[in-house]
Amino acid sequence: MQAQPPGPPVRFAVVGNPENRRVALFAEAVRAAGLPAPRIVPWADVLRAGGADFAADEIVRLDSPGENPEVDRLLRDIQDPTRVEGSALWYARFTRATRGLRGGIRLDDTDDLAVLFDKRRCHATLEAADVPVPRSPTSGGDAAPVRGWDDVRTLMREHRMPRLFVKPAHGSSASGVLAVESSAAGRIRATTSVELTPDKVLFNSLKLRRYERERDIAAIVDTLAPDGLHLERWLPKASLRGRVTDLRIVVVAGRATHAVVRTSTSPLTNLHLGGSRGDLDAVREAVRAGGGRWSDVLAVCERTAACFPRTLCVGVDLLPAVGWRRSAVGEVNAFGDLLPRLTGLPGSGAEGLDTYAAQIAAVLHRTGTADTPQHPNHRHHAQHPHDPHRTGTPTHARA
Repeated sequence: MQAQPPGPPVRFAVVGNPENRRVALFAEAVRAAGLPAPRIVPWADVLRAGGADFAADEIVRLDSPGENPEVDRLLRDIQDPTRVEGSALWYARFTRATRGLRGGIRLDDTDDLAVLFDKRRCHATLEAADVPVPRSPTSGGDAAPVRGWDDVRTLMREHRMPRLFVKPAHGSSASGVLAVESSAAGRIRATTSVELTPDKVLFNSLKLRRYERERDIAAIVDTLAPDGLHLERWLPKASLRGRVTDLRIVVVAGRATHAVVRTSTSPLTNLHLGGSRGDLDAVREAVRAGGGRWSDVLAVCERTAACFPRTLCVGVDLLPAVGWRRSAVGEVNAFGDLLPRLTGLPGSGAEGLDTYAAQIAAVLHRTGTADTPQHPNHRHHAQHPHDPHRTGTPTHARA
């Protein structure tokens, strides 16, 4: 985020879907800070007009365009928002729309967003910065093409990956993700939220399914491949009370401020897919007992956010390894801050603040319009800011 000289009260503008709870929660936090209600610029208007204009002193927050059928249609040209396909077109139109925003002081950088919404580019960016990530044959300069299931099978063999995640390159909220396992005997199965209909159409679902016929898995992958696919080695994750565990950690202005533990009996821990919130104190104790340090866990997330220095806030999905001493970054979410009622971590400078209030406090601190307390070790990074289970394609909207 660019620095703003002292002057009139801070004015926010939000590009979002006006009816969405994300916009409502942020607006509530703005008003609670004693500031004028933010101006809401609907994504539908931005997409139809090819952009929008902002006053020079407006601080512009971009929020998720997800959970709105009309906006989804404008982005993907698909009438049924529960369909999985179309993520490449979504990415092209979304990034073009962000580049059509003119004026204002941005909290979300267009170039950062273009990387964050391409898992292959994001993985390569993190790897180049020595951030721990799962091994992948589909990121970096020598990335392998994935034209369908045959390519996935080949890469599994060549890179010795009997267990891997197959992810749409521009997907979110586990939409279209498959956790694939193969045995020495050649059997294969996949766990996914994708519903494959008899006529080979793919739908999002809130119900996880397990496919054990390779032809079904191939049909899903072959349908998704034209949108772009990213493959990652499936890292065995640590567990709490017999449930696999990972964390969503929100980083605001370079500082890890909020954390949620996600646990599940399945490989996909997303809360909207049946995952449950776990005990953060138990995680801290497990890290300590395993010989690790909680501060190092947070430092990995802060190093991740430092790869996107012109974006105020990101949500980092951290995968703790078995034994809790090491961890890797599985995802970085541009819109990963929807954690209602969760207050900041001790020592983060966001104690007592939810994710939205923490971002507003960071803006006020940077603009010199409030004396926002900061943790003494805070590091300032460079600034440049049909089935009842079916669900529409949200956009990095859920933990």
